[in-house]
Amino acid sequence: MLQTLSIRDFVIVDQLDLDFQSGFTVLTGETGAGKSILIDALSLALGARGEGGVTRAGCDKAEISACFSLQNNVEALTWLAEQEIAHDEPELLLRRVIYADGRSRAFINGASATMQQLKELGEFLVDIYSQNAHHSLLKAVTQRQILDEFGGLLGVAKNVAEQYKHWYRLHGLRLELEKNAEAYADELALLRDNVRELSALAFEAQEWDALQHEHLLLSNGASLINSGENCLELLSEGELSALNLLAQVQHHLQGMQAYDASLVEVSESLDSGVIQLQEASRSLNRYIQRMELDPARLSEVDARIQSIHAAARKYRSRVEDLPVLLQSWQERMAELSSFADDGALAEQERVAFSEYTKLAESLSTGRAAAAAILHQKITAEMQRLSLSGGQFSVALTPVAPSASGLEQVEFLVAGHAGVAPRSLSKVASGGELSRISLAIRVVTAQQGSIPTMIFDEVDVGIGGGVAEVVGNLLKQLGEQRQVLVITHLPQVAALGKHHLRVSKSQAGGQTLSTIAALSADSRIEEVARMLGGIALTETTRQHAKEMLLG
Repeated sequence: MLQTLSIRDFVIVDQLDLDFQSGFTVLTGETGAGKSILIDALSLALGARGEGGVTRAGCDKAEISACFSLQNNVEALTWLAEQEIAHDEPELLLRRVIYADGRSRAFINGASATMQQLKELGEFLVDIYSQNAHHSLLKAVTQRQILDEFGGLLGVAKNVAEQYKHWYRLHGLRLELEKNAEAYADELALLRDNVRELSALAFEAQEWDALQHEHLLLSNGASLINSGENCLELLSEGELSALNLLAQVQHHLQGMQAYDASLVEVSESLDSGVIQLQEASRSLNRYIQRMELDPARLSEVDARIQSIHAAARKYRSRVEDLPVLLQSWQERMAELSSFADDGALAEQERVAFSEYTKLAESLSTGRAAAAAILHQKITAEMQRLSLSGGQFSVALTPVAPSASGLEQVEFLVAGHAGVAPRSLSKVASGGELSRISLAIRVVTAQQGSIPTMIFDEVDVGIGGGVAEVVGNLLKQLGEQRQVLVITHLPQVAALGKHHLRVSKSQAGGQTLSTIAALSADSRIEEVARMLGGIALTETTRQHAKEMLLG
């Protein structure tokens, strides 16, 4: 649910902070006061494409912040978790900054975000229906989506689309195989030779470092032994070895200690050094004993390294990547072998299409059931909206299998009794289209999960008693969802649970727009203005009061 909206330096708004309540809220104001500014600002906070010139004259940037409650909004919470965006449940803050030079920045809970992220998240927060939304209802894809959402079929429709893509890929592979069978056979033969050769090499990536280390030791064995013996000579074997020299030093120190006991510490330090040198000498001796000159093993290791290098050069690969290359060849061989296996690919294609057909038929069944319910409910609403005798129906016309199923979805409308149903796109009257559109939105919205709905003058072209029916429809919807309606009809405005009024004024040579919540008395004045224009009479006020009190 939308809780607050803050706007700074946007078009003709300098500073605006609005609190929103649950239920049915109406927004009214004189023509040109800027009622659409609220929708435009909120749309930008929800990721709509920004246009130039939205910053207020003389300002560097415009800022819009919208705070939402995410209580029970599982879809939005799931999306935030998937995107790893921190949030303090149950609140969410969206912020959009638009600079005068056209640059734009977006934030979700204070963290920088992309416009696409704002748009994706916004789809779980608010549905905005404007006069332009009537035109989107004329599109086949919108009608199909409305039917599927109403019938709880979006998951099935997604599975149908995915299975169709799977079948279509296999279908394309089979056609490609039939066209390139000879080339595939040649590729398979070459792969078999390459795999046979590389498999015979039996090279593992972890072997390479061990081979290089062993080759280094074997090729330098004589030098290591010679250097080790020289070290032993200097440590312990020669007349002037380190151990012999230290023994002489110890002998002299023992004599000196007879005169100065403080030299004991020096003597003990030398004792420790002697022990360490003796241990080093023994370790070095053991190393020399283990080191053997093995020309045969050196030749064997050298040959192994050369054969691995030769394979890497032949297949233009790094030595370390040879095992990965072998695996990729084996996988490609398995794929080509399955293609060539007496119609194995054709069988995979048949199974995939069979699975698609089952899913698509299930979708068709669900659509037929949902279409029947929509027919009844929307037809009933049309009678309330002074379309007496009118009917709404959903035509499900069989078409060739596609990612969207086995039928084309089309909304048909008969505006009056005795009129043949025709495509919604051919409904001529703007007022008639508005009423039908509103009936569709109200009926289908009851099945949706979006917590906030905003209607931007969708009641255009409607008046009289129909306007009161429209208001009651929106009021009824407000009992289930948060509904905000921008309206010019007093009959609709009088039925709102909450009332906001847009007004404009002059300040410092600039036109500024403000929005304020109305008290009970102020509502009477506003509804009276909508009824009677500028010059208000007590009769008009009394009429407005009666409308508000019901």
